[in-house]
Amino acid sequence: MMIIRALTVFLATLLLISGVACADEASIRSEIAKKFPKANVDSVTKTPHLGLYEVVVDGQLFYADEDFKYLIDGSIIDTNGMTNVTAARQRDLEELKLRKLAFPFEQLPFEMAIKKVKGDGSRKIAVFSDPDCPYCKRLERDLVKVDNVTIYVFLYPLVELHPKAPDIARAIWCSGDRAKAWDEYMLKGVVPKAAGTCDNPVDKLVEFGKSKRITGTPTIFFADGKRVPGAIPVDQIEDILAKGQTR
Repeated sequence: MMIIRALTVFLATLLLISGVACADEASIRSEIAKKFPKANVDSVTKTPHLGLYEVVVDGQLFYADEDFKYLIDGSIIDTNGMTNVTAARQRDLEELKLRKLAFPFEQLPFEMAIKKVKGDGSRKIAVFSDPDCPYCKRLERDLVKVDNVTIYVFLYPLVELHPKAPDIARAIWCSGDRAKAWDEYMLKGVVPKAAGTCDNPVDKLVEFGKSKRITGTPTIFFADGKRVPGAIPVDQIEDILAKGQTR
């Protein structure tokens, strides 16, 4: 009987503590809504560090005190192991975000891609790329070193950053040899001579990319479903391709 009573008291205490934590998190959310009404709050979580709360807004990590008097934009360093707790947590959040955004490779609109086959073409990569994006050009130089791969290039000009990119993208698509026109522009800076007035998928690709929350270029998709934003080095590309083949 005493054991049951003690267990009941323990559970009641645990629920009370849990309720207080939730109330604190809820109050912080309420304060955020008051002070930053346009903020899109992903999560509010109590951390084991200095009584701080982790606040994730649009994927960006911040810290706040329990009264939300202060909002901290910075890193917590664990001096025991000299590890950057914030950086590790941000990586976890990015990985979680990419998993949520993932979709099957087969759902890409391949009929609107520039297709390049190298070697036996057994491995597959898709890239959403802006022709005037310097990081896209760097990725293209690295992809030259990758063999036995089929590369699907989706023309994805970001007009806000590169106003001339949509016209270049259309001219590349309207060229007699699209793959050659793409390579020559990206690797050698040779401007395509085609008028760019043919029926082309550029606007549709921009709509598709926005629907899949592709916000930057290059964005790489691998056949195993992995999605990688940004230009990554060739050894990382090879590593992902190798792991994908073993699954």
